[in-house]
Amino acid sequence: MLFLVEIFLLSLFVLGALASRVPESDILSFTKRNTPLNEFLSILIANTPAVNVSLTESTSVITTLDKLLAISTGAQTIYNELEGSCQEWTVIFARGTAEPGNVGVLVGPPLFDALGDQFGSSSIAIQGVNGYSASVEDYLAGGDPAGSAEMANQIETARSKCPNTKLIVAGYSQGCQIVHNAIAKLAATTTTWISSVLLFGDPDDGELLPNIPASKTFTACHDGDDICKNGLFILPAHLTYAENVTEAAQFAADVASA
Repeated sequence: MLFLVEIFLLSLFVLGALASRVPESDILSFTKRNTPLNEFLSILIANTPAVNVSLTESTSVITTLDKLLAISTGAQTIYNELEGSCQEWTVIFARGTAEPGNVGVLVGPPLFDALGDQFGSSSIAIQGVNGYSASVEDYLAGGDPAGSAEMANQIETARSKCPNTKLIVAGYSQGCQIVHNAIAKLAATTTTWISSVLLFGDPDDGELLPNIPASKTFTACHDGDDICKNGLFILPAHLTYAENVTEAAQFAADVASA
């Protein structure tokens, strides 16, 4: 409990320090970009050595940090736009272990911003994976079965409802396990329809996706990220994949135009 209090107080201090350096007129744009999110995380990590803890020990810390980041950056953590009208682009995203909502904070919202910059936010429908516990136990078991089945169902729904949309399937941390599991459940006619796959901090790094060519798959795995080795420790390298979202968005655009 003391550690959580220290995290909270430190975060407030960091927020105050960052806010003092940003003109009031720039606050809105500041909170919507992935750069300050990484700056926030980098400062927080630098002042919080205890972040190097096991996955089971860090679950509540990650959840608390994510909720604080959602408030401080104005990030939306729940998206259910698959039920709406068809758009040129559709994104189905699986969050990381212990993250809030159905898209989390650390990668989902920054990725959506980057894709919006690339394609125009009004042309994108975003869907998080529902019914997915994102628990440590399911990470250790290779990814939540319910979440994996739900993502597969969402992909099938997108293809049936919006056959002309360009589908991006993406995940962060355990969310990558969900992507691997979901795609393995799909028929080749569906997987070949997927436009691109974007993976961040993938525990199954190096494992090919069934019927998805490597040329359609973007994977970001930082040096020193134990989770990318299917490990058990949350190290600083696992928390800053927002810095890779612009590159991932460009990759999705390049694949779609190839």
